[in-house]
Amino acid sequence: MTGSTGLVGSELCQHLRKLGHLPVPVVRREAREDEISWDPAAGRLAVADLEGLDAVVHLAGENISEGRWTDAKKKRIRDSRVESTRLLAESLAQVDRKPTVFLSASAIGYYGDKGHEVCTEASLPGDDFLARVCQEWEAAAGP
Repeated sequence: MTGSTGLVGSELCQHLRKLGHLPVPVVRREAREDEISWDPAAGRLAVADLEGLDAVVHLAGENISEGRWTDAKKKRIRDSRVESTRLLAESLAQVDRKPTVFLSASAIGYYGDKGHEVCTEASLPGDDFLARVCQEWEAAAGP
């Protein structure tokens, strides 16, 4: 699980453990024995580390609520979602025993600001920055 220390990931890990599952955190530092290390910014993820996983949950991404949205921040927001998802999807495509589930987060930002309009799965995407990021992000999940 990427993003295992974030708001959603930490709760999900705890819940999965209570159900008897063993979440394997994917971390951007040197991995401990029960973790997988990666560097999505450098495109580094050992395919062998993904072999035999039952499921992969991808929740990682730059925090959008911290700091000003400078051009550099927007690039980090986009790349932390799109490029990391692409790396995971392409790496998973190379494993012999693929997981039965690859769950990659997205966001309500996909729809953009529609005012009071009710959005459904069939609603068209927005055209602002976050909507474009979400479209790229979702597309990156399927190599």
